[in-house]
Amino acid sequence: MPTLLQLKSLLAVVDEGGFTAASHRLGMSQPAISRAVATLEKELGSPLLVRGNRGLALTDAGSSALPHAREVLRHLTLLRTEVATLAGEVTGTLSLASLPSVTGTLIAPQLQAFAARYPAVTIRLLEGSEQEVRDWLDQGAAEAGVVSLPIKGLDSAVIGDQDMVAVLPADNRLAGWDEVDYVELAKEPFIRSTGGCAEVFMPMARRVGVDFDVAFEAREMSAVLEIVRGGLGVSILPSAGLPALPDGVVIRPLVPRTIRQLGVAVSASAAAPARAFLEQIAALAVKPQSP
Repeated sequence: MPTLLQLKSLLAVVDEGGFTAASHRLGMSQPAISRAVATLEKELGSPLLVRGNRGLALTDAGSSALPHAREVLRHLTLLRTEVATLAGEVTGTLSLASLPSVTGTLIAPQLQAFAARYPAVTIRLLEGSEQEVRDWLDQGAAEAGVVSLPIKGLDSAVIGDQDMVAVLPADNRLAGWDEVDYVELAKEPFIRSTGGCAEVFMPMARRVGVDFDVAFEAREMSAVLEIVRGGLGVSILPSAGLPALPDGVVIRPLVPRTIRQLGVAVSASAAAPARAFLEQIAALAVKPQSP
């Protein structure tokens, strides 16, 4: 019968994209991870992973086994955390998926407060695009995630709003404007952020009937800013959480005004650590009453 270590090793290799990263995550040697996965494959009678041109990939058997492995570990985690909760203690792992554009500003302070309040909880942070965050929530790779609101089928709480702004080279023709509309912005080469911002402004762009001429894509906001600084195009980013603007880059308000409301969402079956984190975020919206 597969062991807990074997299942953890398989999931770590898949989630981290390789044996070395998996060994760092689990605090084990790479050969130990390799042996655990090989023993699991022998136990199941089929290879689960194959190495291709793009690195490791799941075989058909591996794709079939993966969700079952996640469910086994999820139920074991629930068993431990629910028993600990009855004793008044929150333990286990908080697996949180976040957007690169908000991790440092909105999420990091909340994780710091959470870690101080629940020292027995291990925190695991994933970063990706909004679609990746939702996929990780659906697949069970994360139990809590930062998403744009509203969201269906998940319990959620608001963590903050972000105004989206036009990001321009300082010598661009639009830099002298007090505000920039989508129609004029779409006339310039565009740099699209793939860190979760596009899902906010693209619906607005479609609503006003414009298509952006995407010349570059970049995941990190700092990379977008550097491309803009080079005069290679314009972009749209959230005003909150922007790194310090490089020389030669300016921001201007967008017309129509575009706001992203962000929240933390968890599934109905989330374990105690994710539930506790959601409760912490929900408490942010509770305003103390004036005496």
